[in-house]
Amino acid sequence: MLNSLRSAIKIDELRNKLLFTLAMLFVFRIGAHIPVPGVNTRVFAELVNSGALFGFFDVISGGAFKNFSVFAMSITPYINASIIMQLLTVVIPHLEKLAKEGDEGRRKITQYTRYLTVVLAFIQAIGVSVALRHQNVLIVPTVWNYILVALTLTAGTAFLMWIGEQITEKGIGNGISLLIFAGIVSRVPAGAVRVTEYLQAGTINFLSLLLLLVIGGVVIAAIVAVQEGQRRIPVQYAKRVVGRRVYGGQTTHLPLRVNQAGVIPVIFASSIMIFPEQVASWFSNTWFGSWYMSWFHWGSAAHTIIYALLVIGFTYFYTAVIMNPVDIADNIKKYGG
Repeated sequence: MLNSLRSAIKIDELRNKLLFTLAMLFVFRIGAHIPVPGVNTRVFAELVNSGALFGFFDVISGGAFKNFSVFAMSITPYINASIIMQLLTVVIPHLEKLAKEGDEGRRKITQYTRYLTVVLAFIQAIGVSVALRHQNVLIVPTVWNYILVALTLTAGTAFLMWIGEQITEKGIGNGISLLIFAGIVSRVPAGAVRVTEYLQAGTINFLSLLLLLVIGGVVIAAIVAVQEGQRRIPVQYAKRVVGRRVYGGQTTHLPLRVNQAGVIPVIFASSIMIFPEQVASWFSNTWFGSWYMSWFHWGSAAHTIIYALLVIGFTYFYTAVIMNPVDIADNIKKYGG
Protein backbone atom coordinates (compact mmCIF):
# COMPACT_ATOMS: atom_id res chain seq x y z
CA MET A 1 0.00 0.00 0.00
CA LEU A 2 2.84 2.43 0.87
CA ASN A 3 4.60 1.56 -2.41
CA SER A 4 1.41 2.32 -4.34
CA LEU A 5 1.09 5.65 -2.51
CA ARG A 6 4.71 6.56 -3.31
CA SER A 7 4.17 5.69 -6.96
CA ALA A 8 1.01 7.80 -7.08
CA ILE A 9 2.76 10.80 -5.53
CA LYS A 10 5.44 10.69 -8.22
CA ILE A 11 2.78 11.33 -10.90
CA ASP A 12 2.20 15.07 -11.14
CA GLU A 13 -1.50 14.88 -11.96
CA LEU A 14 -2.33 12.45 -9.14
CA ARG A 15 -0.22 14.42 -6.67
CA ASN A 16 -2.02 17.64 -7.56
CA LYS A 17 -5.40 15.94 -7.22
CA LEU A 18 -4.41 14.50 -3.84
CA LEU A 19 -3.12 17.84 -2.54
CA PHE A 20 -6.25 19.62 -3.77
CA THR A 21 -8.48 17.07 -2.01
CA LEU A 22 -6.53 17.42 1.25
CA ALA A 23 -6.72 21.21 1.01
CA MET A 24 -10.51 21.12 0.56
CA LEU A 25 -10.91 18.71 3.49
CA PHE A 26 -8.73 21.02 5.59
CA VAL A 27 -11.07 23.92 4.77
CA PHE A 28 -14.00 21.71 5.76
CA ARG A 29 -12.45 20.94 9.14
CA ILE A 30 -11.61 24.60 9.75
CA GLY A 31 -15.19 25.60 8.98
CA ALA A 32 -16.49 23.00 11.44
CA HIS A 33 -14.98 25.10 14.26
CA ILE A 34 -16.19 28.56 13.15
CA PRO A 35 -19.32 29.25 15.25
CA VAL A 36 -22.43 30.96 13.96
CA PRO A 37 -22.50 34.57 15.25
CA GLY A 38 -24.89 35.40 18.08
CA VAL A 39 -25.16 31.85 19.47
CA ASN A 40 -24.14 30.59 22.90
CA THR A 41 -22.23 27.48 21.79
CA ARG A 42 -21.76 26.19 25.35
CA VAL A 43 -25.52 26.02 25.96
CA PHE A 44 -26.07 24.43 22.56
CA ALA A 45 -23.36 21.79 23.21
CA GLU A 46 -25.14 20.80 26.43
CA LEU A 47 -28.39 20.54 24.46
CA VAL A 48 -26.73 18.24 21.89
CA ASN A 49 -25.28 16.02 24.62
CA SER A 50 -28.76 15.55 26.10
CA GLY A 51 -30.30 13.95 23.01
CA ALA A 52 -29.45 10.89 20.89
CA LEU A 53 -31.01 12.51 17.82
CA PHE A 54 -28.71 15.51 18.00
CA GLY A 55 -25.78 13.18 18.64
CA PHE A 56 -26.48 11.35 15.38
CA PHE A 57 -26.34 14.55 13.34
CA ASP A 58 -23.24 15.64 15.22
CA VAL A 59 -21.50 12.47 14.02
CA ILE A 60 -22.60 13.07 10.41
CA SER A 61 -21.35 16.67 10.54
CA GLY A 62 -18.05 15.76 12.18
CA GLY A 63 -18.69 17.79 15.34
CA ALA A 64 -19.84 20.89 13.41
CA PHE A 65 -23.37 20.52 14.78
CA LYS A 66 -22.25 20.43 18.42
CA ASN A 67 -20.03 23.46 17.81
CA PHE A 68 -22.98 25.08 15.99
CA SER A 69 -20.55 26.15 13.32
CA VAL A 70 -21.32 27.51 9.87
CA PHE A 71 -21.29 23.88 8.65
CA ALA A 72 -23.71 22.68 11.35
CA MET A 73 -26.31 21.34 8.87
CA SER A 74 -23.58 19.47 7.01
CA ILE A 75 -24.27 18.25 3.47
CA THR A 76 -27.63 16.67 4.37
CA PRO A 77 -29.80 19.20 2.42
CA TYR A 78 -27.79 18.45 -0.73
CA ILE A 79 -28.26 14.70 -0.31
CA ASN A 80 -32.00 15.19 0.23
CA ALA A 81 -32.21 17.47 -2.83
CA SER A 82 -30.37 14.90 -4.96
CA ILE A 83 -32.73 12.12 -3.91
CA ILE A 84 -35.80 14.29 -4.51
CA MET A 85 -34.56 15.26 -7.98
CA GLN A 86 -33.86 11.64 -8.89
CA LEU A 87 -37.34 10.65 -7.77
CA LEU A 88 -38.88 13.57 -9.69
CA THR A 89 -37.21 12.44 -12.91
CA VAL A 90 -39.54 9.45 -12.82
CA VAL A 91 -42.66 11.54 -12.15
CA ILE A 92 -42.11 14.70 -14.24
CA PRO A 93 -41.77 14.09 -18.01
CA HIS A 94 -39.64 17.22 -18.56
CA LEU A 95 -37.01 16.06 -16.06
CA GLU A 96 -37.14 12.54 -17.48
CA LYS A 97 -36.44 13.98 -20.93
CA LEU A 98 -33.52 16.01 -19.56
CA ALA A 99 -32.05 12.92 -17.90
CA LYS A 100 -31.95 11.20 -21.30
CA GLU A 101 -30.34 14.11 -23.15
CA GLY A 102 -26.82 13.22 -22.11
CA ASP A 103 -24.32 15.60 -20.50
CA GLU A 104 -26.28 18.76 -21.27
CA GLY A 105 -29.42 17.41 -19.62
CA ARG A 106 -27.51 16.17 -16.60
CA ARG A 107 -25.92 19.60 -16.18
CA LYS A 108 -29.36 21.21 -16.07
CA ILE A 109 -30.58 18.67 -13.51
CA THR A 110 -27.45 19.34 -11.44
CA GLN A 111 -28.26 23.06 -11.54
CA TYR A 112 -31.83 22.38 -10.41
CA THR A 113 -30.42 20.23 -7.60
CA ARG A 114 -28.28 23.17 -6.43
CA TYR A 115 -31.30 25.48 -6.35
CA LEU A 116 -33.34 22.91 -4.43
CA THR A 117 -30.44 22.42 -2.00
CA VAL A 118 -30.45 26.12 -1.11
CA VAL A 119 -34.24 26.08 -0.65
CA LEU A 120 -34.19 22.99 1.58
CA ALA A 121 -31.21 24.32 3.54
CA PHE A 122 -32.97 27.63 4.18
CA ILE A 123 -36.18 25.88 5.32
CA GLN A 124 -34.18 23.61 7.63
CA ALA A 125 -32.16 26.59 8.90
CA ILE A 126 -35.36 28.50 9.67
CA GLY A 127 -36.59 25.47 11.64
CA VAL A 128 -33.34 25.30 13.61
CA SER A 129 -33.44 29.05 14.23
CA VAL A 130 -37.01 28.88 15.56
CA ALA A 131 -36.11 25.89 17.74
CA LEU A 132 -33.33 27.93 19.35
CA ARG A 133 -35.94 30.39 20.61
CA HIS A 134 -37.27 27.76 23.01
CA GLN A 135 -33.83 26.69 24.23
CA ASN A 136 -32.34 30.09 25.15
CA VAL A 137 -29.38 29.49 22.83
CA LEU A 138 -29.34 32.88 21.13
CA ILE A 139 -27.42 35.51 23.09
CA VAL A 140 -29.70 38.32 21.88
CA PRO A 141 -33.05 36.81 20.72
CA THR A 142 -34.05 39.36 18.08
CA VAL A 143 -35.67 38.81 14.71
CA TRP A 144 -32.49 39.93 12.95
CA ASN A 145 -30.43 37.31 14.83
CA TYR A 146 -32.87 34.56 13.82
CA ILE A 147 -32.53 35.62 10.18
CA LEU A 148 -28.75 35.88 10.54
CA VAL A 149 -28.51 32.33 11.93
CA ALA A 150 -30.69 30.95 9.09
CA LEU A 151 -28.72 32.75 6.38
CA THR A 152 -25.37 31.69 7.88
CA LEU A 153 -26.37 28.02 8.06
CA THR A 154 -27.74 28.15 4.49
CA ALA A 155 -24.53 29.74 3.21
CA GLY A 156 -22.48 27.10 5.02
CA THR A 157 -24.39 24.27 3.36
CA ALA A 158 -24.06 25.94 -0.07
CA PHE A 159 -20.31 26.30 0.47
CA LEU A 160 -20.02 22.63 1.49
CA MET A 161 -21.91 21.68 -1.68
CA TRP A 162 -19.38 23.69 -3.70
CA ILE A 163 -16.45 22.01 -1.89
CA GLY A 164 -17.90 18.57 -2.64
CA GLU A 165 -18.36 19.37 -6.31
CA GLN A 166 -14.84 20.77 -6.55
CA ILE A 167 -13.37 17.61 -5.00
CA THR A 168 -15.34 15.46 -7.45
CA GLU A 169 -14.22 17.57 -10.41
CA LYS A 170 -10.61 18.39 -9.52
CA GLY A 171 -9.72 16.00 -6.71
CA ILE A 172 -9.89 12.28 -5.96
CA GLY A 173 -13.12 10.37 -5.42
CA ASN A 174 -16.69 11.51 -4.81
CA GLY A 175 -16.58 14.82 -2.96
CA ILE A 176 -19.84 14.43 -1.03
CA SER A 177 -18.91 10.95 0.19
CA LEU A 178 -15.46 12.19 1.22
CA LEU A 179 -16.98 15.03 3.26
CA ILE A 180 -19.25 12.59 5.11
CA PHE A 181 -16.32 10.20 5.64
CA ALA A 182 -14.04 12.99 6.88
CA GLY A 183 -16.70 14.16 9.30
CA ILE A 184 -17.16 10.70 10.82
CA VAL A 185 -13.44 9.89 10.95
CA SER A 186 -12.69 13.23 12.65
CA ARG A 187 -14.55 11.91 15.70
CA VAL A 188 -12.23 8.93 16.12
CA PRO A 189 -9.41 10.70 18.09
CA ALA A 190 -11.87 12.18 20.60
CA GLY A 191 -13.53 8.79 20.95
CA ALA A 192 -10.18 7.10 21.58
CA VAL A 193 -9.33 9.65 24.30
CA ARG A 194 -12.72 9.10 25.93
CA VAL A 195 -12.26 5.32 25.92
CA THR A 196 -8.80 5.71 27.49
CA GLU A 197 -10.31 7.84 30.26
CA TYR A 198 -12.97 5.19 30.87
CA LEU A 199 -10.28 2.51 31.14
CA GLN A 200 -8.26 4.55 33.61
CA ALA A 201 -11.34 5.32 35.68
CA GLY A 202 -12.39 1.67 35.71
CA THR A 203 -15.74 2.37 34.05
CA ILE A 204 -14.97 -0.35 31.52
CA ASN A 205 -12.41 -3.15 31.66
CA PHE A 206 -9.93 -4.19 29.02
CA LEU A 207 -11.72 -7.48 28.24
CA SER A 208 -14.99 -5.67 27.47
CA LEU A 209 -13.13 -3.23 25.22
CA LEU A 210 -11.40 -6.09 23.39
CA LEU A 211 -14.74 -7.87 22.89
CA LEU A 212 -16.23 -4.63 21.58
CA LEU A 213 -13.38 -4.19 19.10
CA VAL A 214 -13.79 -7.77 17.84
CA ILE A 215 -17.55 -7.33 17.38
CA GLY A 216 -16.94 -4.00 15.65
CA GLY A 217 -14.42 -5.61 13.30
CA VAL A 218 -16.85 -8.41 12.42
CA VAL A 219 -19.66 -5.91 11.77
CA ILE A 220 -17.42 -3.77 9.53
CA ALA A 221 -16.29 -6.87 7.61
CA ALA A 222 -19.93 -7.90 7.12
CA ILE A 223 -20.86 -4.39 5.90
CA VAL A 224 -17.97 -4.40 3.41
CA ALA A 225 -18.94 -7.87 2.19
CA VAL A 226 -22.55 -6.82 1.61
CA GLN A 227 -21.56 -3.48 0.03
CA GLU A 228 -19.07 -5.09 -2.35
CA GLY A 229 -21.23 -8.12 -3.10
CA GLN A 230 -22.53 -8.18 -6.66
CA ARG A 231 -23.81 -10.49 -9.33
CA ARG A 232 -22.14 -10.00 -12.69
CA ILE A 233 -24.41 -10.56 -15.66
CA PRO A 234 -22.35 -11.14 -18.84
CA VAL A 235 -23.05 -8.84 -21.79
CA GLN A 236 -21.82 -9.65 -25.30
CA TYR A 237 -21.60 -6.83 -27.86
CA ALA A 238 -21.98 -7.64 -31.56
CA LYS A 239 -19.20 -6.87 -34.03
CA ARG A 240 -19.68 -4.00 -36.45
CA VAL A 241 -17.66 -3.42 -39.62
CA VAL A 242 -17.17 0.24 -40.58
CA GLY A 243 -15.01 0.53 -43.68
CA ARG A 244 -12.00 -1.68 -43.01
CA ARG A 245 -12.26 -1.48 -39.25
CA VAL A 246 -14.09 -3.87 -36.91
CA TYR A 247 -15.77 -2.38 -33.82
CA GLY A 248 -17.41 -4.12 -30.87
CA GLY A 249 -17.30 -7.82 -30.25
CA GLN A 250 -16.39 -7.21 -26.63
CA THR A 251 -17.55 -9.22 -23.65
CA THR A 252 -18.25 -7.32 -20.47
CA HIS A 253 -20.58 -7.62 -17.50
CA LEU A 254 -23.42 -5.74 -15.84
CA PRO A 255 -22.81 -5.52 -12.05
CA LEU A 256 -25.90 -5.89 -9.86
CA ARG A 257 -24.92 -4.95 -6.31
CA VAL A 258 -26.60 -6.38 -3.24
CA ASN A 259 -26.92 -2.89 -1.74
CA GLN A 260 -27.37 -0.70 -4.79
CA ALA A 261 -28.78 2.26 -2.85
CA GLY A 262 -25.93 2.47 -0.33
CA VAL A 263 -26.39 4.68 2.73
CA ILE A 264 -28.49 7.33 0.96
CA PRO A 265 -31.92 5.99 2.14
CA VAL A 266 -30.68 5.96 5.75
CA ILE A 267 -29.68 9.63 5.62
CA PHE A 268 -32.92 10.58 3.84
CA ALA A 269 -35.06 8.69 6.38
CA SER A 270 -33.19 10.36 9.25
CA SER A 271 -33.88 13.78 7.75
CA ILE A 272 -37.58 12.95 7.41
CA MET A 273 -37.82 11.67 10.99
CA ILE A 274 -36.21 14.73 12.55
CA PHE A 275 -38.86 17.12 11.19
CA PRO A 276 -41.88 16.01 13.32
CA GLU A 277 -39.67 15.75 16.41
CA GLN A 278 -38.44 19.27 15.78
CA VAL A 279 -42.03 20.52 15.45
CA ALA A 280 -42.99 18.70 18.67
CA SER A 281 -40.11 20.38 20.49
CA TRP A 282 -41.55 23.78 19.53
CA PHE A 283 -44.82 22.81 21.25
CA SER A 284 -43.31 20.87 24.15
CA ASN A 285 -45.69 22.57 26.61
CA THR A 286 -48.81 21.43 24.74
CA TRP A 287 -50.55 18.04 24.83
CA PHE A 288 -49.39 17.27 21.26
CA GLY A 289 -45.74 17.92 22.06
CA SER A 290 -45.86 15.86 25.26
CA TRP A 291 -47.73 13.00 23.54
CA TYR A 292 -45.35 12.88 20.56
CA MET A 293 -42.18 13.08 22.64
CA SER A 294 -43.39 10.35 25.00
CA TRP A 295 -44.31 7.88 22.23
CA PHE A 296 -42.14 8.79 19.24
CA HIS A 297 -38.94 10.18 20.74
CA TRP A 298 -35.63 9.12 19.17
CA GLY A 299 -34.91 5.51 20.18
CA SER A 300 -38.46 4.53 21.18
CA ALA A 301 -40.08 1.37 19.78
CA ALA A 302 -42.57 3.31 17.63
CA HIS A 303 -39.84 5.59 16.28
CA THR A 304 -37.59 2.63 15.44
CA ILE A 305 -40.38 0.80 13.58
CA ILE A 306 -41.33 3.87 11.51
CA TYR A 307 -37.65 4.60 10.84
CA ALA A 308 -37.05 1.02 9.64
CA LEU A 309 -40.10 1.15 7.34
CA LEU A 310 -38.91 4.45 5.86
CA VAL A 311 -35.45 3.03 5.21
CA ILE A 312 -36.92 -0.05 3.51
CA GLY A 313 -39.32 2.05 1.43
CA PHE A 314 -36.72 4.59 0.34
CA THR A 315 -34.27 1.80 -0.49
CA TYR A 316 -36.87 0.14 -2.71
CA PHE A 317 -37.81 3.31 -4.60
CA TYR A 318 -34.25 4.67 -4.83
CA THR A 319 -32.98 1.36 -6.20
CA ALA A 320 -35.80 1.32 -8.75
CA VAL A 321 -34.80 4.82 -9.88
CA ILE A 322 -31.03 4.31 -10.24
CA MET A 323 -31.36 0.76 -11.63
CA ASN A 324 -34.18 1.10 -14.15
CA PRO A 325 -34.24 -2.20 -16.13
CA VAL A 326 -35.89 -0.56 -19.15
CA ASP A 327 -33.23 2.16 -19.43
CA ILE A 328 -30.42 -0.34 -18.94
CA ALA A 329 -31.86 -2.63 -21.61
CA ASP A 330 -32.27 0.29 -24.04
CA ASN A 331 -28.66 1.42 -23.50
CA ILE A 332 -27.32 -2.11 -24.05
CA LYS A 333 -29.43 -2.49 -27.18
CA LYS A 334 -28.32 0.90 -28.51
CA TYR A 335 -24.66 -0.15 -28.39
CA GLY A 336 -25.31 -3.58 -29.92
CA GLY A 337 -25.39 -5.68 -26.74
